[in-house]
Amino acid sequence: MKPESYWLDSAPAFRGGITAPVEGRADVVVIGGGFTGLSAALALARKGTDVVVLEAGRVIGEASGRNGGHCNNGLALDFAGIRDRFGPERARAMYRAFDAGVDAVEQLTRDEAIDCDFVRSGKIKLAAKPEHYDKLARSFEVLAREVDADTALLSRADLAGEVGSPIFHGGLLQKRSASMHMGRFGAGLAAAAQRRGARIHEQAPVTTIERLGKRFRVTSGRGTIEADQVLVATGTSRRGPFGWFRRRIIPVGSFIIVTAPLPRAMVDSIMPGRRTCTTSKNIGHYFRLTADDRLVFGGRARFALSNPRSDLKSGRILEQGLAETFPQLGAAQIDYCWGGEVDMTADRLPRAGIRDGLHYAMGYSGHGTQMSVLMGRTMADIMTGGAAVNPWHDLDWPAIPGHFGQPWFMPFVGAYYRLMDALH
Repeated sequence: MKPESYWLDSAPAFRGGITAPVEGRADVVVIGGGFTGLSAALALARKGTDVVVLEAGRVIGEASGRNGGHCNNGLALDFAGIRDRFGPERARAMYRAFDAGVDAVEQLTRDEAIDCDFVRSGKIKLAAKPEHYDKLARSFEVLAREVDADTALLSRADLAGEVGSPIFHGGLLQKRSASMHMGRFGAGLAAAAQRRGARIHEQAPVTTIERLGKRFRVTSGRGTIEADQVLVATGTSRRGPFGWFRRRIIPVGSFIIVTAPLPRAMVDSIMPGRRTCTTSKNIGHYFRLTADDRLVFGGRARFALSNPRSDLKSGRILEQGLAETFPQLGAAQIDYCWGGEVDMTADRLPRAGIRDGLHYAMGYSGHGTQMSVLMGRTMADIMTGGAAVNPWHDLDWPAIPGHFGQPWFMPFVGAYYRLMDALH
């Protein structure tokens, strides 16, 4: 079992990074080489903008290359609750932004000829309890009536043709969702940005950002550069001059195991519908198949941050969950086990805008694949005077009381969610 991301291990490494020191000037400096930063860099370069990307590690080495491989539409929260909070028109705009995010990913794979197994698989949210199915049925009625006709409610009998597990009681199908190989998409996105003229520096952690009148001076571990504009696309970064963002982002560990390739008969038994799937518990699971018939199975497992020891402990918990979900797998061979960190906001809505002259986009709260690509492109358009609509531009974003970067409170949050799962 390899303690590393299947997506990163099975994709060609990006070879277009610049080895020369970071120096000189640029129109825009993008901080972060994940999907947000690379999508922005590609969009900027397409417009003829001189753009430099500074990535602290390797391109897509963090959340973008360490997730569950889902590219799902739909909000992280119940649509009715968002509608009641923001009103129906604003709620529909937020919901449809995630539709647009999936569309943006598909368009990029087509326009840049990125071979990453992108497919509109559809997503099922699976009811872990009978009362959860009732809640999904109510959500379906609202979604189908007000914002998304491409949904379907699946009874327990309907699931027989979708998911071969005895533990679920029905589900909500959102047909616009997709899946892809995250590593190959990320490498292709970086190569496309570089091919269009973006300069990408890996192993260049940013240490300071200084305001020089209308310009900025950005210092990294590989040198200093000046720019007219800066886009912060760092996600959960706990290094560098990003304290204001750290107080508003909660890094939540998410853990994943991947099986060895499964026989086709077994694939047809466990997931004949080949959808992406999530479960309805607060501490639930998400899973999908790969193009080479592996099962990718993930979840919170433990409310802890990712590190080699934590990943292994969480992997053992996930193996138990896998056996409960698909008992017909038996003692399946696990080839990969890894963890990553989700950039969660307190209300689970993304944030993007401008603060003290710095542009930023982050806080995707477990729905980052599609939203990061969309918001990278959106912020690039805004930075170059375009008319792109930012659905998150005026959301209040207060600091989380007592939070300065290290999420000391997560064990208490985990205990609360476990209690809620037991009671409801």
